[in-house]
Amino acid sequence: MVCGGFACSKNALCALNVVYMLVGLLLIGVAAWGKGLGLVSSIRIIGGVIAVGVFLLLIAVAGLVGAINHHQVLLFFYMIILGLVFIFQFVISCSCLAINRSKQTDVINASWWVMSNKTRDELERSFDCCGLFNLTTLYQQDYAFCTAICKIRRPTCQMCGEKFLKHSDEALKILGGVGLFFSFTEILGVWLAMRFRNQKDPRANPSAFL
Repeated sequence: MVCGGFACSKNALCALNVVYMLVGLLLIGVAAWGKGLGLVSSIRIIGGVIAVGVFLLLIAVAGLVGAINHHQVLLFFYMIILGLVFIFQFVISCSCLAINRSKQTDVINASWWVMSNKTRDELERSFDCCGLFNLTTLYQQDYAFCTAICKIRRPTCQMCGEKFLKHSDEALKILGGVGLFFSFTEILGVWLAMRFRNQKDPRANPSAFL
């Protein structure tokens, strides 16, 4: 049987959906890592990435079941939803890559000053840093109450804003790059599902082997 046959299309679709499951888990994991910072969670795009990862994971499971059973209805909805996930993922990925450091700085700065003192203290001790950005006189007051270990070990501590920026920048670049690259493979998934859906299952027609 040639590679363009029923079995080859089935195996290719199954393999592609396994890849989608891994990508979905990767997106969720990296977004959760970025969201765990607390400040990065204020960027709503991170929540959108998690939503895309969850939808991609669910649709990959549905596509895998549909491919194994050659389920016509399931494959139809798989094509429609995967197409919508492609559009959403493409937009979100471009947005992640479009956020520059200046925008990230504004978001982090705005989030820092609405946090409780306890939350700020936990972040400072967790990242071993003091204060945010040395932009206002509030920085000196914030630094004075810092309880991070770095104040004991060194004369001055690194500002938390620098570490937060590096953390958020890495998360957004990974999410944007991975999401954008694999969003184009979803077009392949739609085409492959459509092709496989229109093929005849040779098990239903034994004479096809003759």
